[in-house]
Amino acid sequence: MGSLNLLYKYVNQGRAEADRSAVSPRAFSELLLARPQRLAAEQRQTLTGLMAACPEMDRLAGHIRSFARLLSPAPRNAEILREWITAVREDGLPHLHAFTRGLDQDRDAVESAVACSYHNGGTEGVNTRSKLIKGQIYGRVGFPLLHHRILLG
Repeated sequence: MGSLNLLYKYVNQGRAEADRSAVSPRAFSELLLARPQRLAAEQRQTLTGLMAACPEMDRLAGHIRSFARLLSPAPRNAEILREWITAVREDGLPHLHAFTRGLDQDRDAVESAVACSYHNGGTEGVNTRSKLIKGQIYGRVGFPLLHHRILLG
């Protein structure tokens, strides 16, 4: 029939450096999304090697980092966001083009989110916490104990 070794050779036959283990897409996206100063030396070296192998990844990392800076609200961020969208569209990265189309669909809300320091994070946190408590005691008790746990716990 075949062996595991034969399958391994078949899978790795087109790989340029079969002795090096592949980085999973999830691990690579975590490296791209992390702040560079928070990466360990080995992670930084892996990221540098991967980005050197593919110039598109280097451009992608630059766009990701510049977008991440927009997530700290500032009054001028709406204008910077428009410039960022223009720069991404001029670049040849189709996955980011899809992202910018999504931003355009609700541009007013996105510009408000990056420019305004007000948000509903506290409200969403309370909603999530109350749903968690409700799920933990579901079917066991009535409303009075749920009310008590939410207010005190």
